[in-house]
Amino acid sequence: MIGSNVENEEEKPLGRWSVLAYGVGHVLNDITSTYWNTYLLLYLTSIGMPSKQVAALAITGQFTDATMTIIAGELIDRFGHFKIWHAVGAVLVSAAFSSFYWGVCVPCKIIGIDTPLLQMIGYYMFDILFSGGWSCTQLSHMAMVNGLTLDQTSRVACVSCRNAFTMVSSLIVYGIGFFIFNSSVKQVEIKEQYHLLATITVLIGCFFVIIFHLGTKEPRVKQVSHKTNPCGSSWKRWLKNGLYYKVACMYVLTRVVTNISQVFLSLYVISDLHMSQSSKALVPAIIYLCSFITSILLQELEWSNHRLKAIFSVGGLLWLFCSAVVLSLPINMNVFMYILSIVIGIANAFMMVTSVGMESELVDKEVEGSAFVYGSLGFVEKVLCGVMLYILESYESKLYLSFTSNVCISRMKFKSLNETLHTYAGVTPAACNPAYPCFTVTRFSLGFIPGVAALAGVIVTCFTKFRTSHPEPLAEPLLA
Repeated sequence: MIGSNVENEEEKPLGRWSVLAYGVGHVLNDITSTYWNTYLLLYLTSIGMPSKQVAALAITGQFTDATMTIIAGELIDRFGHFKIWHAVGAVLVSAAFSSFYWGVCVPCKIIGIDTPLLQMIGYYMFDILFSGGWSCTQLSHMAMVNGLTLDQTSRVACVSCRNAFTMVSSLIVYGIGFFIFNSSVKQVEIKEQYHLLATITVLIGCFFVIIFHLGTKEPRVKQVSHKTNPCGSSWKRWLKNGLYYKVACMYVLTRVVTNISQVFLSLYVISDLHMSQSSKALVPAIIYLCSFITSILLQELEWSNHRLKAIFSVGGLLWLFCSAVVLSLPINMNVFMYILSIVIGIANAFMMVTSVGMESELVDKEVEGSAFVYGSLGFVEKVLCGVMLYILESYESKLYLSFTSNVCISRMKFKSLNETLHTYAGVTPAACNPAYPCFTVTRFSLGFIPGVAALAGVIVTCFTKFRTSHPEPLAEPLLA
């Protein structure tokens, strides 16, 4: 009787507060990763670190994140306690991130001497701790949604809310950074500005972590999973499931679309479209804002497997349209990039919300194996995107390009950058007619690759069939 009551409770739709509390649980990760990806290169080069060492730090973090995703997934599946893993990851992220940007050299303090080698070891140490903690928080947060409720509509609402606050986190970082870096107080050193921004970022993230832990219950993993799957679930069982590979393709392809486009977007609007310097901040801001609004609206829908596939397909086709425009947009029509940004923002929200929703639908009631599903897909996505970015950026130029290459454009002179990129692509600036699009690696990376990935995702979706489900409305309207 008790087990039946627990299962009935888990099948009830979540209320507005529960969805909101879950949605803010990833803000610390989102807000610190936005800062990390945007300002890592600028900060480290501003304090005199060689570009090769900066690139090595970025690569180390990328592969540490990927590796820890698998390890954390196995540990979470084995021991459970999602909120504990989330809290441990949040502590590691906060401590390592703050120490990294405040330049705390732990090896120097332990040994008693301060040398460049020990400082570099300190940076690597905090880089690894930050990436490892980030993986723990991300994985525990994603995997626990299946234990919070068995109602599909509520699960997608949670994912949509999480995606909305991802956009909010990015806008917060850029907004605060704009005021700090454009402050009239010129006496403040640039390093101190980064310190201030890092401190504010961590404090905001920790505030939302507290809200998450106060408003979210620990999922009843064992009651749910043992009821539905007495034999338990393991990585071997998932690898024998054909649906696992289809969902993996859709999720990984979605991340390829969003990650590749994010990296090359700013470079495209500046070097290919010759837009104003402010556009490298305004265009991403429009995308994030539209994704936020779309994610909020998606929470109000009643979700079924067919609707998940349909919305994902619409997002993929929208991105295919955007890719065609990116490849063909000439300089004298660059104002249309602002309109295109709206479509990209909507497409990103459609694909991200539904792809993670399909992950959740794949796991369904088998909560004990959920961390492996989210972890393994995250591992593949991070390695694949890392390799693709490395290859593409190696053809771009040798101007401090790394996994966060787009953020260094603000430190380069527009003219020399434009000449370098067009010369490297085999096209001189003089030969580029403003009335016609010129081929560059940037245009190819932003236009062709996301478009192909989006189309492939739509094709896979057409051949994917989930278990039958019946949508139920949320207990309370989220926008009331």
